[in-house]
Amino acid sequence: MKLCNETILARRAELEAKGYALPNFDREAVLQNTIARPEWVHFGAGNIFRAFIAALDQTLLNEGLADTGIVAAEGFDSETLDAAYRPFDNLCVSATLCADGRIQKTIIGSVVRTLGMDPGSEDLAALKAIFRNPSLKMASLTITEKGYNIKDGHGELFPAVASDMQARPEDAKSYIGKVAALVYERYAAGELPIAMVSMDNCSHNGSRLEAAVLAFADAWEERGLCKKGFAAYVRDRSKISFPWSMIDKITPRPDASVRAMIEADGIEDMDYKKTSHGSYVAPFVNAEETQYLVIEDAFPNGHPALEKAGVIFTARETVDMVETMKVCTCLNPLHTCLAVCGCLLGFDKISAEMNDPDLKKLVEVVGYKEGLPVVVDPGVIDPKKFIDEVVQKRFPNPFLGDTPQRIATDTSQKITVRFGNTIKKYAASETLNVKDLKLIAFVIAAWCRYLMAIDDNGEAFTPSDDPLMPMLAPRFTAVKLGDTVDVHELLLPVLSDERIMGSNLYETGLAELVEQNFAELIAAPGAVRKTLQARLAE
Repeated sequence: MKLCNETILARRAELEAKGYALPNFDREAVLQNTIARPEWVHFGAGNIFRAFIAALDQTLLNEGLADTGIVAAEGFDSETLDAAYRPFDNLCVSATLCADGRIQKTIIGSVVRTLGMDPGSEDLAALKAIFRNPSLKMASLTITEKGYNIKDGHGELFPAVASDMQARPEDAKSYIGKVAALVYERYAAGELPIAMVSMDNCSHNGSRLEAAVLAFADAWEERGLCKKGFAAYVRDRSKISFPWSMIDKITPRPDASVRAMIEADGIEDMDYKKTSHGSYVAPFVNAEETQYLVIEDAFPNGHPALEKAGVIFTARETVDMVETMKVCTCLNPLHTCLAVCGCLLGFDKISAEMNDPDLKKLVEVVGYKEGLPVVVDPGVIDPKKFIDEVVQKRFPNPFLGDTPQRIATDTSQKITVRFGNTIKKYAASETLNVKDLKLIAFVIAAWCRYLMAIDDNGEAFTPSDDPLMPMLAPRFTAVKLGDTVDVHELLLPVLSDERIMGSNLYETGLAELVEQNFAELIAAPGAVRKTLQARLAE
């Protein structure tokens, strides 16, 4: 059977008997309502959108708490829509991979319209009409963290952005330029209110979106390419807002075993397709069951009743505290522990590492013992319960297939946040001793050991991509297991670099422990396991 409107109507009982939860609303009526009075546009039609955000709206539609759906817009790779949305009437099979082995199967039908953003296209004209409609309440985005960047690493505007700022809004070609141009449509239609909600997994995401849109508004107005007052509109929080948000849900690439399961149920054509942009897309998604979405409650034109679907609306300061709790204590540092040690100890799955007693204890000590004493408690989510879920359900989930090699990417850019804040808080405390951070010191030393590109068996491996690898690698790859080296001289430039560590570890008092661990880690093959066990026993 084909995944389409006709199938879910004509073969509903059959699909339900096979365990599928189906849309419990009239999709045609919802489509017509959405065309007449759209409320929600989403930019970035990727996996987390379909598995999480679109599913939230389906909950509202199923329960009669909404009667309009989502318009999904794609500004980077519009072929995604022709490959994975439109041939299936914009339906999607979502497989929730539970830690206890269950798979919950849902057909998501809340996306009722899909539009590309190619310049001059009918789709883009339809999007402009939507942004001129007073009914529009919010536009959310999952366009990846780099999607908000308008400058390169040297502080220069990307060529496409620079070109867009020299042209009229309607001629914009860059993704963020096209988003800014749609905001301009809303301004030109009468300074209509809207919330532009970044849901990308990066700190202060709303401010990053705001800065990008404002840069276009200022450039266009200064050059006389748009009506005067656009930049003032973007700055007016009574008319347009850029709420901060924190999103958390692991959504890996669609898995072949999930595809086979769906096809075994008789649903056809679930295979991946590769677009000319290199995107791998499929008409199904798979994701973990745990999910969090916390959004700053700043919506000048209102918002769908997402709080009824589990979304937490709160103050900006609380969103920031939730983000800090996650990235500094309760999730991201534990991921880095498993990434670095997993690569050294020969693991290729995060879930498999959680079956290793030493590694499981490592993340428990770093999370509960070393992190929780200085955790930022946001009040809306309990930090200990968050770690409980991470350790007991999320990381051990064998279905997710996440790898330490992927998580180890860009570690030099992550240490300052994932461990740096905890180290600084211990160092500044009158009651805590920074030298009690024995396992964090071990992990930092293990990362330096990782930079040698030799695993615990003495075999060479290829480290994951990292922007500082060209600078760091030559320093560490010159070290061989069993060498007698001046550890202090070797590590001094790294451990004293505040850009990497968040502080000078010699000044905070942790560097000596890191050096001692590193000396043990390079003693011989097997030293990583031996040193880890020694630290856990202390």
